[in-house]
Amino acid sequence: MKSLFLLPEFMVVLILGSYLLGVWVFKKTRIPFLHPLVVSVALIIGFLSFFELEYDDFMRGGKFLSFLLGPSVVALGYLLYEHLLHVKGNILSISTAIFVGSVVSILSVVTIAKLIGADETLLISLAPKSVTIPIAINISEHTGGIPSLTVVSVVICGILGGIVGPYILRLIGIESKIAKGLAMGAASHAIGTARAIEMGAVEGAISGLAIGLMGICTAVIIPLLLQIIQ
Repeated sequence: MKSLFLLPEFMVVLILGSYLLGVWVFKKTRIPFLHPLVVSVALIIGFLSFFELEYDDFMRGGKFLSFLLGPSVVALGYLLYEHLLHVKGNILSISTAIFVGSVVSILSVVTIAKLIGADETLLISLAPKSVTIPIAINISEHTGGIPSLTVVSVVICGILGGIVGPYILRLIGIESKIAKGLAMGAASHAIGTARAIEMGAVEGAISGLAIGLMGICTAVIIPLLLQIIQ
């Protein structure tokens, strides 16, 4: 039986099945913290623990779906093309917001981690928490971080942002569709963008743009920051 579980095809089915079950649970309960990703992650961890399977065994199938994250992010460019008019008149404000958001994202997590006594490897692993997984993994690998830990931080950041982001924006009275899209994409990458698309087409398009710009800024800022703190 265990040999069946080690097949990449089985892991793909496990991931998709867990997510679909998570969607069903969320639709039935409508509890924000029972987000489909939270449920699916809990189910997969439970399955791997029960059958004593290693993370590498899981990634034999998981790496295929991870690969699809890159093309899926690029595909958001079509949505952005449809709403390019909203970008043309706001290039400076969008660029400034993304740069500031990237700096704040990195410095906030690095500062908190240093205050609690985290070592340098942990700092590097957590720094790219607000960019999409393919970019975050590459940043972590090339700067001496732990990619698996980086993935966990990215997923947690994305889920939390996707859940509470719209409520926070509503609470502080943000009405601009561009501002909402930038906030969701910059803070919560792909998961936040999926939520932004539910909020509206413009929000989703701008959020997709924020993913790419946030990745570029973060990839440039983190190496520079490491030279300062080392």
